[in-house]
Amino acid sequence: MGIKLENVTYTYRDAGSLKSHLGLNDIDLHIEEGRFVAILGVSGSGKSTLMQHFNGILLPTDGQIRILDFHYRAGEKATRVQELRKRVGLLFQFPEHQMFEETVGKDITFGPRNFGATEEEAQAAARRVIELLGLDGSILELSPFQLSSGQLRKAAIATVMVMNPDIYVLDEPTASLDQVSREEVMRLLRAMCTELGRTIVVVSHRLEEVLPYADEFVIMGEGQIKFHGVAAELMDNLPLVAESGMIVPPSLRFMRDFSERFQTSIPEGHHQQTVEDIAEYVSKVLGGLNDA
Repeated sequence: MGIKLENVTYTYRDAGSLKSHLGLNDIDLHIEEGRFVAILGVSGSGKSTLMQHFNGILLPTDGQIRILDFHYRAGEKATRVQELRKRVGLLFQFPEHQMFEETVGKDITFGPRNFGATEEEAQAAARRVIELLGLDGSILELSPFQLSSGQLRKAAIATVMVMNPDIYVLDEPTASLDQVSREEVMRLLRAMCTELGRTIVVVSHRLEEVLPYADEFVIMGEGQIKFHGVAAELMDNLPLVAESGMIVPPSLRFMRDFSERFQTSIPEGHHQQTVEDIAEYVSKVLGGLNDA
């Protein structure tokens, strides 16, 4: 089933007043299991509100949501929410919101222990995810407040990974990381999708960062979905990317302009190609023209 939203609207009620405002407006969205989906948009576009519906933090004011084998309708009491949150791991934009224990190790093992793992099993799982994220095991003994912003971000990711959920929903997972660490985290998420069949949903405002890794792209604006499709379809809607307040990656602009100039078809998977791959493609096209 994956994730399916039908006519979902969410209205925020302003505390202390009768005023309200729309967070989501009549959303229809289907994310299949085993896909890597990037949800994009500027601040206030509705992307964070959307992601909080994926594990029951927010429930729709109108419409209905199906997530795996869970079903929630507006106006009905939510059931099995704890079970849902075990299977849908959510990473908040600000990692300090997820770190509350005395040590990093206790934070990472909190989830497994809370769901019945022994202390030994929880510790082993914590060491495994720390290693996958390229962190030294000694970090488990430190207070979260002793970590750098990059270490704190990775530790927060570890609190999600350690639960081995079916669906990962991560809000700006690479914020505060350096370029090398950003690529490491994105490659790891891609591998979990490809090799383990996990559904990965990454919320971001940087198209260029998720472009090489995602299967599908969703662009949000004013609480609505402005675009949902694969990279080839995104190529035909680059003006919409700019209109949505995001930077169009240079590689996309170049490939579009090059294909139009020389009347060539854009190679499949072009969005996942390196600069070297693109240069090789350009050389092959120009070489073919010279031969002709």
